[in-house]
Amino acid sequence: MSPETDLPAPAPEAAPDPAVEARAAVLARLDAAKVAADVAETAYRAEAARRTEELARERAHAWRRADLMRSLAAALDGIGDAEMAVAAGQALLRARLGWSDDSEARAEVLARFAPVAVALFEMESEAAPEAALAALAAFEDWYATTRQSAFWYLFEHYLPDTPLVDF
Repeated sequence: MSPETDLPAPAPEAAPDPAVEARAAVLARLDAAKVAADVAETAYRAEAARRTEELARERAHAWRRADLMRSLAAALDGIGDAEMAVAAGQALLRARLGWSDDSEARAEVLARFAPVAVALFEMESEAAPEAALAALAAFEDWYATTRQSAFWYLFEHYLPDTPLVDF
């Protein structure tokens, strides 16, 4: 016997089963769809988190803005002139921010806030808030430009707990 005759004859190659290939194609498409859905969900959740944070920041600033201006309007009741209005506005701002000492930066902020107090003081009618709102917007813009953050972040300062001592 020759060595060629000792080897078994190679099996004929089986033709690919079209059903197996079709099922593999379906599974591949389903796998691609699940990956795409995962990517879309992750992107949506990131965008929703970013937008939620943005809206929360805008809400906090709006509340702080309204609260400060309401307090300023109350502080200006009974004030006789613009100079006193500026002093009252600056005193209010110092108190709200907990500024008990002076610095060059704080003095600059207080000086830039003065037109807001004057504009609110000089309002002649309830129907004309544009000047006060414009003064506040100009102040906020100045602060954001020079300090690279919103003015309203100053109101987020940490106040440590003071221990209660009972004598």
